[in-house]
Amino acid sequence: MRTGRVERKTHETQIVVEMNLDGTGTYEISTGVGFLDHMLEQLSRHSLIDIKLEAKGDTHIDFHHITEDVGIALGEAFNQALGDRRGITRYGTATVPMDETLTRVALDASNRPYLVWKVEFARAKLGQMDTELFKEWFGAFAQAAGLTLHVETFYGENNHHIAEGCFKAMARALRQAVEIDPRKSDQVPSTKGVLGGSL
Repeated sequence: MRTGRVERKTHETQIVVEMNLDGTGTYEISTGVGFLDHMLEQLSRHSLIDIKLEAKGDTHIDFHHITEDVGIALGEAFNQALGDRRGITRYGTATVPMDETLTRVALDASNRPYLVWKVEFARAKLGQMDTELFKEWFGAFAQAAGLTLHVETFYGENNHHIAEGCFKAMARALRQAVEIDPRKSDQVPSTKGVLGGSL
């Protein structure tokens, strides 16, 4: 089993994450931010990555620190679970419809983090969560996980559907990328023999 465990403690947040890449999509998630919990549950369910996460922080100020730090901690656990990334398919892409909304995520588990974010929201908040924080979460996760990550919503009207489409599409793309390629299960998927560093 490819697993990771991270404890992240700062003056702003305290987070414990356990992750199993070879799971069934089970989750126990508590961040204190209802909408973020809902999105992370979708991430686990549709990627088949088991996630156990408990996070507490200075949500009396706003949700920025908890959102960003949860992204970092989840990304670190993901990176830990992948190890040297030997045998993985490496690339993943998914286009997901959510009623009137269509979103695509393409990613490379390259250990070269980069985020391209082409998503727009018409509302400032979903529940109590600022919609601008979704970009912060995806950026933090991509950086810590070592993902080149492209997220694009082609069209949509309902802001809930737009956010959920992003998480579900990434979940499906991650599911592809971390699968073991049976034809190359003993090799790192790069001509360099290692993932990361310069092109």
